[in-house]
Amino acid sequence: MNDIIDQLQDASIETAFPLVLPTFEQLVEVEEQILIPLPGALKEYLLEASDVIFGNVEPVTAADPSSHTFLPEVTSYAWSIGLPRDQIAICQVGDNFHCIDQQGEVRYWQNGRFTEHWEHFWLWAEEVWLAM
Repeated sequence: MNDIIDQLQDASIETAFPLVLPTFEQLVEVEEQILIPLPGALKEYLLEASDVIFGNVEPVTAADPSSHTFLPEVTSYAWSIGLPRDQIAICQVGDNFHCIDQQGEVRYWQNGRFTEHWEHFWLWAEEVWLAM
């Protein structure tokens, strides 16, 4: 996990409007908004690497409610178009989503069905996000 965080941070580009990391209190608010706990690896990512801007993959964030990547908004939209309620969106690709369940498994939900999966968030980050 730490190696992947280091790789993401090294690859991150600087922008005029950088992303900021959320506080633990903001993560609690996110959980209250979606009414489901965040899996441990997703919390780690949000607290330690959600300020990374790299490639064309835009994972969810939790610090800025006005962001198009704000986790409660992305997840609520995904649920509204059929993503199962036990899944939390981690990255939107049009009307398709990479999502995570409570056990930490990441899946790709495409056209209303799951098509790919990764055993955990950090494997997804390495194979999907860093590979782009």
